[in-house]
Amino acid sequence: MTKATALIPERTGGEILADALLANGVDTIFGVPGESYIAFLDAIYDRADRLRFVATRQEGGAAFMADAHAKLTGRAGVVAVTRGPGACNASIGIHTAEQDSTPMVVLVGQVPRHFREREAFQEVEFRQMFGGMAKWVVEIDSAERIPEHLSHAFHLAQSGRPGPVIVVLPEDVLADKARAADLPAPRPAASKPADEDMVRVTQALAEAKRPLAILGGPAWSREAKADFERFAGESGLAVVTSLRCQDYFDNDHPCYVGDLGIAANPNVQEQVRQADTLLVIGARLGEMTTQGYTVPEAPRTSQRLIHVYPDASEIGRVYVPDIAVVSDSAAFAAALSRQRLPYNGGRAQTTKDANTTYRQMLEPVPQPGALDLGRLVLALQDRLPRDAIITNGAGNYTAWVHKHYRFRDYRTQLAPTSGAMGYGLPAAVAAKLAFPECRVICFAGDGCFQMNGQELGTILQNGLDPLVIVVNNGAFGTIRMHQERAYPTRVSGTELANPDFEALARAYGFHAEVLERTEDIGEVLDRALAATGPALIEVRLDVEAISPRATLSGIREKAMAGAS
Repeated sequence: MTKATALIPERTGGEILADALLANGVDTIFGVPGESYIAFLDAIYDRADRLRFVATRQEGGAAFMADAHAKLTGRAGVVAVTRGPGACNASIGIHTAEQDSTPMVVLVGQVPRHFREREAFQEVEFRQMFGGMAKWVVEIDSAERIPEHLSHAFHLAQSGRPGPVIVVLPEDVLADKARAADLPAPRPAASKPADEDMVRVTQALAEAKRPLAILGGPAWSREAKADFERFAGESGLAVVTSLRCQDYFDNDHPCYVGDLGIAANPNVQEQVRQADTLLVIGARLGEMTTQGYTVPEAPRTSQRLIHVYPDASEIGRVYVPDIAVVSDSAAFAAALSRQRLPYNGGRAQTTKDANTTYRQMLEPVPQPGALDLGRLVLALQDRLPRDAIITNGAGNYTAWVHKHYRFRDYRTQLAPTSGAMGYGLPAAVAAKLAFPECRVICFAGDGCFQMNGQELGTILQNGLDPLVIVVNNGAFGTIRMHQERAYPTRVSGTELANPDFEALARAYGFHAEVLERTEDIGEVLDRALAATGPALIEVRLDVEAISPRATLSGIREKAMAGAS
């Protein structure tokens, strides 16, 4: 022991871990308590004024909350789970963090070191389990090394393409006592575009007759959004956003022309096809954003492709760029905002026309059934401030939100690009904890809600007040839609027998109502938004209204006609 080490007070591994998290700027941990890390929970007890442990009802919900917390704060989200079953439950959120490029540090309890390799109770080899999903998996073998490994975990989770890091903590390591110095919080170096990069990009945009920007991915900020909006406005550059990144650009901006989400509107797809230059900032150009790698076509686009991404290993992975720029999105947006493009009347008119088409598409088309979900979304938009946070999971119900709601401010949309069901309610918990003063609205389908509906208990326990809108059509709607396209009339496994969602919500202390008719939307919404505490509206939707612009019978008839 050195003289310097001797001056450091002896602490348990759990205390060293808690203090290391505080040193890394962590103030909130989501998790389900487990016996494999009770020494860490004990350490939190003495630090509860600085380190909040949010006890969730299931580890999948906890991991989703950590993902949403990271997106909202720009810092790595932290989730703590026990070994075996706890880690397995959390894997859905870890996969989401991987696909969404979200920085996350996952603390996983493990069996004591002297039980390893015996398949002890709930023992799992986590390097194998998470090796292809996480940026790094480390099992800490001594309490002294906790600060070192945790520092590396936070550096790695937040650098390059952000993502999840798994830190495995044997039970006895957390109970052991050791002397270890805390390490300072990481300050990940952000990659920036070189001057020659900006010259090439600006020249390419100036030469283009129909340039189009596609925004998405990690490393954005409110400042980056403002920088890019300023550049687009001055240059007349048309802008679309990638899947579930609609809040990266003000949807009321005259240069906004739509989103490249799942089954993007045909007019938005046409904008991509007609463009002669694509400026892609932050988006990986994944399957959903590119409509199955067809808009634009992979691997070599017909347009000139400028791809800006913070991690060099992702550039050229699928699409071959003409100009590649390794840069943090925020740094690139700041650099681009200092550039000037010569005015081009044709470019400006093309953008204006595309924006007009986008605005026309915001108007819902008439829907079958007594309740028009599009009208509900518009009514909600009229009643919410621009900084309201909208959360959702996965399912056809999300299309109404994505197609008819206009996102104005950065990080007002929390939704998984991984397509994970059950994300919306945990994300609403994270949003209310991070920004209690903000309106938070969670949309969930009946199937999606029941993936993590138990987190109503977390809302109750923490005194939160989101508005939850459960869209109940008695079906796994997305799969039913695909089923009718591929196997018309052969409904199998997609029907749902649901509980009384209104009664369930009331049992958790929510204001709760059922909405069944379009003409009742206003009064039901007003009561829910005025309620003290949390509220839930069960929206009963005809399954025939399967998407904003298609009916179930229409899809079936088309499929049957094609088969004959």
